[in-house]
Amino acid sequence: MSFIKILELLSGGMLVSIYIFVVTLLFSLPLGLIVSFGRMSKNPVISGIIKVYISIMRGTPLMLQLMVVYFGPYYIFGIQVTNSYRIVAALIGFVINYAAYFAEIYRSGIQSMPKGQYEAAEVLGYSKTQTFFVIILPQVIKRILPPVTNEVITLVKDTSLAFTISVAEMFTTAKALASSQTSMMPFVAAALFYYVFNFIVAYTMELFEKKLSYYR
Repeated sequence: MSFIKILELLSGGMLVSIYIFVVTLLFSLPLGLIVSFGRMSKNPVISGIIKVYISIMRGTPLMLQLMVVYFGPYYIFGIQVTNSYRIVAALIGFVINYAAYFAEIYRSGIQSMPKGQYEAAEVLGYSKTQTFFVIILPQVIKRILPPVTNEVITLVKDTSLAFTISVAEMFTTAKALASSQTSMMPFVAAALFYYVFNFIVAYTMELFEKKLSYYR
């Protein structure tokens, strides 16, 4: 089987991997910001709950979390799940996992900002909401771009973990092809895809970083 043919057969799995990647980012980035607010809350109950959530998400394997999200409804509540729930479970698992990591990145960025900026904004008549979104957040985004880039690159590779619950993403497709063809070429093609995808992600994030360089 030619390399081009292998790429064609992998294309369906590639689209699933890209779909998981895009949806995870779209939901986990804003959710992570919300979670970071809870983590920094002065209410000990809210802060405590969020700390436990982050600890569980960061302290247990993503593979295990995906299995809990997928099999949990049946084993815990006796709810029958359908095959269409596989991709939904994968998305839920990825979003809640990455939101926890992004929350800690946001928190470190927000807490690194000098208090003088808040005080200056108050003197200028800015509300707390205006201060955060107009003055603080743009600077925080600049500061956290490198660690966020690392997480985004990891996410590209982690999409392969969806095979745990039999989601037909690219790695699953490559593994099936390699087995049927008794060849390493499908794995080579998959590795090439992950590398090119990560190269594009890293290049795009670098452009964003340069765009925000006026905050230096």
